Formats: sequence, structure tokens, C-alpha cells
Amino acid sequence: MNIDLSGKNALVCGSTQGIGKAIALELAALGANVTLFARDESRLRSVRKELPHADPQFHDILAADFFNPAEVRKTIESKIKEGRIYHILVNNTGGPPPGLILDADISEFLKGFNAHLINNQQLVQHLVPGMRKAGYGRIINVISTSVRVPIPGLGVSNTIRGAVASWAKSLSNELAPYGITVNNILPGFTDTNRLAALFKRKAEESGMTQEEYAEIAKKEIPVQRLADPSETAYAVAFLASPSAGYITGISLPVDGGKIPCL
Repeated sequence: MNIDLSGKNALVCGSTQGIGKAIALELAALGANVTLFARDESRLRSVRKELPHADPQFHDILAADFFNPAEVRKTIESKIKEGRIYHILVNNTGGPPPGLILDADISEFLKGFNAHLINNQQLVQHLVPGMRKAGYGRIINVISTSVRVPIPGLGVSNTIRGAVASWAKSLSNELAPYGITVNNILPGFTDTNRLAALFKRKAEESGMTQEEYAEIAKKEIPVQRLADPSETAYAVAFLASPSAGYITGISLPVDGGKIPCL
């Protein structure tokens, strides 16, 4: 099986922590040249130092606020004008804040839509010409199991994630003839800061400690534990590899079996 990414250029969004950072580390370990893309330049530089590196491999950073699509567009346009071709794009952005959908202000939907779908679209539009020229492209969107089963208390996120999944499926059909695949990864409960914050909120609402709530949540997962971010990264790495060239248009759960349907 060929999972060697030597000579491939990868753009990984939201790559300073959690799942995004784990993906960047894994792609670099497989030989890819990784561009880290997030808003905090200091943290980007710190993570870049952690990436595996072997000559002639190189890694760099891009800084922009994903809640500002114009800034993201300007940043990626500047990079593409340098002549960089990317073979792999990992769309990964922190989700909208929790809350009931009925209570959500219209601005929350617009903010989430811009941060996720609009940025995904403009990144694809800038990177796909290079993928077509190279005859190789992997677009992987890290979204959520809420695409299959909405998560209570994440109304805006459920809505936006579903929109991204439908966008990706449509895009996969258009790009398949050019050797470019488009797939979604659906992480389940993963040991990240975002999940910890969600568990803390749920615990407070239930009159429990965060640890007590986490133990109850684990029992709802067939494997009886949270995922490590690296486990999602392994799935992304396979879909980014040459061996996954005939897999496109899918949404792959990495959830320990929690989704109660096929």
C-alpha cells in the first residue's frame, strides 16, 4: 500500500492544536511539505518546529483569521502567486459555539457559514487549478458526526456541518474526472479542548463534575473511550495518500462506533 507523501504539498487549516495539529504532524511524518494555516502566528511557528523534517522536505506557515474570509482569501492568493501548487487540502476550522438552535441569532449562522463553507469554497477555487495541473488532488474536510446524527446543544454547528457535507459531495462529482478526490472525516468524541469545554458546559447543566459527565459519555461509545486526535489524523492521511485514489464523495466516521446507524 502506497501512503508515501514525499514531494506532495499539503495545506492544513486549523493546525495549531487538536485534530488539525495531529493531521499536520502525520502528513509531515509521511513526507509531505506542510503549510500550517491558522490565525495565531506565534503558535504556528511553535508547531512548525514540531513537524518531522527530512531533507529536502520543508514546512511553512500562513496566518489569517478564518472568521474573516476576505483575509483568508488575500492570504491564499498571495501564496498561490508565489507559484506554489498544493496536492492536499485539509479544511478544518473550529466549530461554532454551543447553544440551542432556537436561541441562535442570525449572525451566528452567518459567522459559521463564512468560517466554514465560504472559506472552504475559496480555498478550493484557488488550489484546484494546481491540483489539476499536477494530476493529483486530495480535499479532505474535517467536520462532525452531526452530519449523520445532530448533536444536542450544537444547533448552529449541526446546520453548518451539514451544509459542508452536501457541498463536498457535489464537489466530489465535479472533480473526480481530474484525479481529485473530495471526502469528509466525521470525528466523534475526541480528546480536544473543544470537547472538554462542551463536557464542562453539559456537566454544569446536569449538576455533575466534568469528570463524572465524561465517564457517562464514554459509556455511550462502543469502544468505551475518547479518541486521540492522532486516530483521526491516520484516517485523513490514508485519504490523502495515492492508495485512496478510488475513494471519493464519502463521509467517514472516526467515532468508536457511536453513530447508531450504518
